[in-house]
Amino acid sequence: MHGVDLVLAVADGEAVEAVEVDAGVPGRRHRVALGELPAWVAGQPESVRWVWADSAALYPRLLRAGVRVRRGVDLRLTRALLRAAAAVRDTSYALAPGNDWDAAPTDAAVPPEHVPSDPTLFDLASRGPGVDECVAEHVAQQECLAGAQDRGGLALLCHAESVGGLIAQELNHAGVPFSAEVHERRLTETLGERDPYGGRPAVLAQVCEQVRAALDAPRLNPDSAVDIVATLRRAGLEVTSTRKGELARLDHPVVEPLLRYKKLSRLHTANGWAWMESWVRDGRFRPDWVPGAVVTGRWASRGGGALQLPREIRSAVRADPGWRLVVADAAQLEPRVLAAMSGDEQMARAASAGDLYQALVDQGVVETRQHAKVAMLGAMYGATTGEAGALVPRLQRAYPRAVGLVEAAARAGERGERVTTWLGRTSPWPSGWWRDAQAAAQQPGAGGAAERRARQVSRDWGRFTRNFVVQGTAAEWALCWMGHLRRLLEETARVGTAGGSGVHAGAAPDARPELVYFLHDEVIVHAPEELADEVAAAVAGAAAAAGELLFGSFPVEFPLDVAVVGSYDEAG
Repeated sequence: MHGVDLVLAVADGEAVEAVEVDAGVPGRRHRVALGELPAWVAGQPESVRWVWADSAALYPRLLRAGVRVRRGVDLRLTRALLRAAAAVRDTSYALAPGNDWDAAPTDAAVPPEHVPSDPTLFDLASRGPGVDECVAEHVAQQECLAGAQDRGGLALLCHAESVGGLIAQELNHAGVPFSAEVHERRLTETLGERDPYGGRPAVLAQVCEQVRAALDAPRLNPDSAVDIVATLRRAGLEVTSTRKGELARLDHPVVEPLLRYKKLSRLHTANGWAWMESWVRDGRFRPDWVPGAVVTGRWASRGGGALQLPREIRSAVRADPGWRLVVADAAQLEPRVLAAMSGDEQMARAASAGDLYQALVDQGVVETRQHAKVAMLGAMYGATTGEAGALVPRLQRAYPRAVGLVEAAARAGERGERVTTWLGRTSPWPSGWWRDAQAAAQQPGAGGAAERRARQVSRDWGRFTRNFVVQGTAAEWALCWMGHLRRLLEETARVGTAGGSGVHAGAAPDARPELVYFLHDEVIVHAPEELADEVAAAVAGAAAAAGELLFGSFPVEFPLDVAVVGSYDEAG
């Protein structure tokens, strides 16, 4: 079997079915008993590309048996890209009516201790298509890609998205190394002793009483924004919200304890004891990663708050004895991506200096590094007023191609058009409120209010499309970065193969470096101490390879801040 796609799907509660597809033609069929599936997969040739409806349905079963696949196609992730992509908008695949494949998975966020460790194939069959449906969908997707009106970017994006589907399940399987003991100690030091009856811990309760005393409101619930605003207004303080910036401007004794209470309460609610009991087990924090969950292609997580790990708990993210954490984040990723995709060589030269924001100062574009950051974010997110609004024109004069690209994306959005990322992810059409506002403004006799509303919603959508092209392309770079890193980590750990299958099964599962965390432009690899420096080099090499894959020889660099540490907080 050489160069063949193997399409897998659940057949019933006892087996899976597989069909070989060669050059779009279905061939030999296999039926594999559930207990034999991992060994059967591991025994296939390295050239096989595994195809399934959803990586989350079958891949975790293989991972639990110590089997990893090298190449795969996630049909649902690929379909979501193709059905919306402008490059294939005229194909029969894109124009066909929607069907069950377009429905998003309905699995709710469930803490890991409530998820069966080995769900039956009957459960999987009840929520997934059969093998013949998977074969038909796979063939249709390949035919659609063959008709793409681009230079291969969409095919690369579909491949990267599917690799992301594999990586997400590998992250779920590995978990983030986490010390519950350290976190428990940190919670107690910060919040006070835990209340055995579920009330506020000691320090939080004390600060709560300070807030109540400052406002002479003994029954005030400081967790209720409505109660807080009403009580502050009764005290003669004109506020409209409990946002930090608004509270900090008040001149009143309640400000300090109230801001402290909000910070401590956030830690208690988001990452306190209840969070730890739900999402940490067996020495690992176990969120559920969801690739491509955001419209720009960014990832999300179902439960656990993996994308918002506050600094207060990072000391608990720590390597096992004899291991290290290799923490790396891409410096100023989105501005560098903008320079590359716009072909702005002047901005690329600034990026090559290392600190792009400081380079803007050195080039005389702005006076301070903070001004540079404000101007760049203003250009990418559409700021038109305040400090950013005043600085963006200076950026536009210095880097006309870069700023011109996001300006063009904004104008397209204002006109109700779609925009695309570098590889071809396409923004959605404007939503109903946009169309309604434009239609209302065009009605005979429409007044100034309707016209102002139409202009406002157009500008709002333009800000979305402006950022879509940059954030989405940065997400593509990150996918390619992780994909390269995944391959390099396999090569680092590989000491043998299982039948040459492209399934990494040579090194002992507990001795291989593993990617354990991902956040937009940051990764953490858990590595044996003796391999940590080699892994750090691999992380940097993967970043360079991702830049070359997307932007070729264009002279833009993607430097990383890399730290080899014992715990996440040590990375700075």
